[in-house]
Amino acid sequence: MTAIATMASEVLALAQKEEDLLEAAVREHSRLVYRIAFSVLRDHADTEDATQETFLRVLRYEKKLARIDDPKAWLARIAWRVAVKRRRQVVRASAETEETGGALPSPDAGAERVLLEQERSVFLNRLIAALPETLRDPLVLLTLEEISPREAAVVLGISEAAVRSRAYRARQVLRERMVAWMNVRK
Repeated sequence: MTAIATMASEVLALAQKEEDLLEAAVREHSRLVYRIAFSVLRDHADTEDATQETFLRVLRYEKKLARIDDPKAWLARIAWRVAVKRRRQVVRASAETEETGGALPSPDAGAERVLLEQERSVFLNRLIAALPETLRDPLVLLTLEEISPREAAVVLGISEAAVRSRAYRARQVLRERMVAWMNVRK
């Protein structure tokens, strides 16, 4: 075997190893990336596109992957940025999420109770959407997506304490607005 053939075979083996590492990363973290993107976009088709774009970006920067201390957090941050960018581009929302808040009523519930729950759910979704981005994003990541404060801090690029305080403040604002809404309904 010539030196060039040996070198070519080593390059192919190295390329295959890098492809295997990337494939393993996709398998291991695709659910996390999807959940983060969905928490921002709330649309399955857009979320799938954002997930794919996230992994394309990882592929583009795969040489940096070896120097990353926490690949999961790095990937989560990329997913968040891609989803936020896509959210700014896309203005439509899923009709099911808007109408029912994504929850199906119990078959045993009365019609009045079902309607009240749907109305409450739609109202809460609107309240969350109306929050300033600085309050909404930590709340969505911690509460709806159940990401740890540490991971949310990495994704948002802020301190863990800031994530907790902003989520707390968002809950306070939501509580105040819900109480006011319930008082008006009486």
